[in-house]
Amino acid sequence: QAQLRESGGGSVLAGGSLKLSCTGSEYPYTTYCMSWFRQSPGKEREAVAAIDSDGTTKYADSVKGRFTISKDKAKNTLYLQMNTLSPEDTAMYYCASDSRLWCGGGWDSQAGYDDWGQGTQVTVSS
Repeated sequence: QAQLRESGGGSVLAGGSLKLSCTGSEYPYTTYCMSWFRQSPGKEREAVAAIDSDGTTKYADSVKGRFTISKDKAKNTLYLQMNTLSPEDTAMYYCASDSRLWCGGGWDSQAGYDDWGQGTQVTVSS
């Protein structure tokens, strides 16, 4: 079973940028559907972005044009470049993977993912 670990979180001012990374051990999970989710205190976990086996991407409306999901198969690493951050982006960010190649219409459902990282905290102050 894949073991995922996020990194790159931190504290930034509004308008700033961060790049999150998600690495795994052994299992070539970047071959398959992968996503980023986030959860703020008192709120449900929500999908942020997903990337298919072939690199096709999907984004939540709230992050379109500001966030970019990508992956490096050689490094077995998933990324999330976050630009123009706002306080509303403050959350714990999680990467998730599944054994399906195509994330499909259910890419934003937590139930569709088998493996999760422990999360990395992103805090944006105004």
